[in-house]
Amino acid sequence: MRGTVPVGRVAGVRIGLHWSVLGIVVLVAIGLAGYQLPLAFPGHSAVGYALAGLAAAVLLVGSLLAHELAHAIVARRNGVAVEGITLWLLGGIAQLRDEARSPGADLRISIVGPVASAVVGVAFGVLAWGAARVGAGGLVVGVLTYLALLNLVLAVFNLVPAAPLDGGRVLRAALWRWRGDRFEAAAWSARAGLGLGGLLVAAGFAQSILQGPEGMWWILLGLFIASIAFAEERQARAGMALSGVLMRDVMSHPVETVDGRSTTGEFLDRRPAHASFPVVREDGGVDGLVSLRRIRSLTACGQPPATLRDAACPMAHVPTAAPDEPLAAVLPRLSESTDGHVLIFDAGRLVGIVAPSDIDRAVAARGVHVILPATVEREANRQAPPPNWWYPGRPR
Repeated sequence: MRGTVPVGRVAGVRIGLHWSVLGIVVLVAIGLAGYQLPLAFPGHSAVGYALAGLAAAVLLVGSLLAHELAHAIVARRNGVAVEGITLWLLGGIAQLRDEARSPGADLRISIVGPVASAVVGVAFGVLAWGAARVGAGGLVVGVLTYLALLNLVLAVFNLVPAAPLDGGRVLRAALWRWRGDRFEAAAWSARAGLGLGGLLVAAGFAQSILQGPEGMWWILLGLFIASIAFAEERQARAGMALSGVLMRDVMSHPVETVDGRSTTGEFLDRRPAHASFPVVREDGGVDGLVSLRRIRSLTACGQPPATLRDAACPMAHVPTAAPDEPLAAVLPRLSESTDGHVLIFDAGRLVGIVAPSDIDRAVAARGVHVILPATVEREANRQAPPPNWWYPGRPR
């Protein structure tokens, strides 16, 4: 999501706020302050209603963050790297750099989000009960009760067995365990998501016609669910088509490397613009991946690197795989920061590299379509604004 502002880290996980998260704050604050709270608790000042609505909106965003943090923390405990969390108009997204390696891990990562929302809902319910017992103001009790109910509804709704909801992930894990095929399981979960998205859109249209514009929210949510489910179903079909293709079948070897002590000037003079190269140390270890595009990007941002080691994308952000891993299982690890390149290691030793062109050939040979990060980046570059123009999400 372009237009995301980083706000820090929680439990080591990077947190970002997309500009559209303001939509949640505005909708909740106005809905509570302008309509629901005055009806339920009349007699308070306009400022009191406004502060109560704003507090509820902020606490709701915090509840969404708790939901996604639960996913991220359990994912890391199950060996899945987490890119970060982004909060936006329709909730939050925990961006995982990899897929779960087993049905059990997939189930744990999926189910913990609704469990976290349920726990938060119960906690707000207890606080509302306590506030009522000690005679706190009606607005305080009303806001806490609202947050308790909303978190419980969020927990239940997320358990609907349709991707990309958490219940869809639970369904995928169950089908994966039953049938033994993760891609077939993902396809059925995504098809359920397409059905759910269609139902929400239809219900939204019906509500808009019969009751007013409130149905637009359900239409928007349905379109979002359907679009993500469609992408996941296409990715699952690609995975099924690529079954049997291992990384050793598509990797290039031996690997041409560069010395991390070399200067960027030497690299720019001798290396092709389209290739990426592992940067090695004196002992043969790999420090990262470097390309002409990355050097130019760092230089344009005012960080001109002196050596290739300074310019390299660190190994923590470089996708890696084993020679015998299926290609389809590695695709989710591809990173825009490395133009879609993957380094292949066998027992800690670098034995190959896979470029987007290698994956393109394997995919084309089986008649499927997969959007690789390098392709996404090329499309974004075509649509980029003129130099020195600024808009949210781009460096000045």
